Amino acid sequence: MAIALVLVLVVVGSVLFHALSPWWWTPIASNWDYIDHTLVITFWITGVVFAAVVLFMAYCVWRFRHKEGSKAHYEPESKRLETWLTVVTGIGVAAMLAPGLYVWSQFITVPDDATDVEVIAQQWQWSYRLPGADGKLGTSDSRLISAENPLGVNPEDPNGQDDVVVEAADLHLPIGKPVKMLLRSIDVLHDFYVPEFRAKMDMIPGSVTYFWFTPTRTGSFEVLCAELCGTGHGFMRGVVAVDTEQDYQAWLQEQSTFAQLTAPEKVGAAEMVQP
Repeated sequence: MAIALVLVLVVVGSVLFHALSPWWWTPIASNWDYIDHTLVITFWITGVVFAAVVLFMAYCVWRFRHKEGSKAHYEPESKRLETWLTVVTGIGVAAMLAPGLYVWSQFITVPDDATDVEVIAQQWQWSYRLPGADGKLGTSDSRLISAENPLGVNPEDPNGQDDVVVEAADLHLPIGKPVKMLLRSIDVLHDFYVPEFRAKMDMIPGSVTYFWFTPTRTGSFEVLCAELCGTGHGFMRGVVAVDTEQDYQAWLQEQSTFAQLTAPEKVGAAEMVQP
């Protein structure tokens, strides 16, 4: 009886902890409330299964407890029970997968009017590149990275000359406009994650991954690396600020383009390149 009672208390305690817990998701700041809904569905399904299994265990402990003179009944198989369990399990798995597949389809279908924003990760900082007046990002290559060109922008690509370069600083985005985040790592595995946006993706050296979202409220949101990337992983943090259109344009005017950062500067008779 003590074991059965403990199992029942585990279920009751788990339900109360979930219902009364002060730990919950951060307020959402993008269009991805679908992800929250999917998590809630998963919690309900797995929670019901957990409660049912543990309560069934408690019932079995109580119902089939030892009694003098009783003998166990051995039944090697039950096709009826196996069929029932297979059908119920299949329905439960499908109920968890279907919302996720629906959300994933939306997650990778980028709107035509989304603005490309490149995120560059390296141990242990975040940098960004935004399209300039032409609305196009120039090409880049990790083999072009140098002290003068830390993001590896292709200097031969005319589309990259007016690209806005934000190195190891905060990223600003306008509210209400979809953005496609192009994710690139120049050393090891990283993962660009802003909890309030509910969107994240691994960043793989040699590849460009992506996700998209639309900011829905202004504010400053912390960027985290969700992939263990070395000894400085815990300090790899940044900020994404979502601004009104006026504030965003004011910030944009203060940033330097790739052409400005790499333009030669004359000092007396000598010529040097700006860092």
